[in-house]
Amino acid sequence: MFQILNFIQWNVQPEIFSLGSFAPRWYGVLFAAGFLIGYYIGEKMLKSENVSTKWIDSLFFYIIIATILGARLGHVFFYGWDYYSQHPGEILKVWHGGLASHGGALGIFLALIIHSKLITKRTVFWTLDRIVVPTALVAAFIRTGNLMNSEIYGVETSLPWGFVFERNGETVPKHPTQIYEALVYLGTFAWLSYLYWKTSIKNRPGLITGIFFVLIFFSRFLIEFIKEDQEAFEATMSLNMGQWLSIPFVVGGFYLIYRALTKPEQVFKNK
Repeated sequence: MFQILNFIQWNVQPEIFSLGSFAPRWYGVLFAAGFLIGYYIGEKMLKSENVSTKWIDSLFFYIIIATILGARLGHVFFYGWDYYSQHPGEILKVWHGGLASHGGALGIFLALIIHSKLITKRTVFWTLDRIVVPTALVAAFIRTGNLMNSEIYGVETSLPWGFVFERNGETVPKHPTQIYEALVYLGTFAWLSYLYWKTSIKNRPGLITGIFFVLIFFSRFLIEFIKEDQEAFEATMSLNMGQWLSIPFVVGGFYLIYRALTKPEQVFKNK
């Protein structure tokens, strides 16, 4: 599968196994596993605050739909509009690949605004502060799926942990940026979990969300410097699409942190 010399030969097949026409892929399994584990963690967090169980189930449904739709539409409009505007029938074919994390983030934010108004009757940041904790873990699972697909990797490197993605016809080692991002997301999940469970930070609406935005999207901004362009049009850009899309989240994150720290803590009533 791979060997370690001065670099790592990577030739993992995207399918876990094949049984006739049934061939589950690592990406799909990791995507689903991330959401299931994220659901369990989110459920534990909300139950610790005596939140109504009907909130939990509806919230999971909203997030699943919003993530898939948002990530797909983000890819369509941010990265592939030239193609999809000519082939609109391909937009719905998610199984052909093409999801954008920034679009998924926007989709979740919009879905939680709706969920907050219709169900929780609390500020959207109350919900976001709880959801972004397991979301960081889900993101790590998704990036691991990208690694198994041999996609979204970096430029050439001489570092000993460079990956030669043989299945894509690569002959030189490239930065395994999927791993870099996954490690950042795991670290973010660990820190936010500590802050949620061991401090009173959750009583400052928007603070956990602000920290999440800064850590996730600032790291994404930096890693993009060593990542190969996902679309040809990015070659003419001073910053690539992923970086431009990350900037508003970073700025918004710092604003949320400032806003939360300059307001008094709130004690939420259980429902």
